[in-house]
Amino acid sequence: MVFEFVSEGPQGQIKKLIQYSETNLKDFYNLGFGDKDERTGEIDDTIITNNGDSQKALATVAATVYAFTEKYPDSWIYATGSNIIRTRLYRMGITNNLIEIQKDFVVYGLKGNQWEVFEKEITYDAFLVKRKKK
Repeated sequence: MVFEFVSEGPQGQIKKLIQYSETNLKDFYNLGFGDKDERTGEIDDTIITNNGDSQKALATVAATVYAFTEKYPDSWIYATGSNIIRTRLYRMGITNNLIEIQKDFVVYGLKGNQWEVFEKEITYDAFLVKRKKK
């Protein structure tokens, strides 16, 4: 449920964590992502690293979604940024790769209190993905 990788760039090598946490809903997991706090070993999703490799980092997160849902095919993955800017970054990442993502996943966006099928150019508060049945 935890993946670790290293971001490499102008700020040096920074350990990153991706964690899938169970929620109180069956087969519903929260995706957490951020820098690894070396003191606690936990995710710090408030740090702005600016290491110049955000696309690579998001691609790594996406790869873990594939790995996680391969092991847990009935899971729903919930994700949102720790702030509006990060949520927008995630939306842009989904938008830029939507055709590829939709081959394997159904993607939803949370707008207000309503989940809807993800559409480009719409501002969402959170995202939900589920792997399509093979």
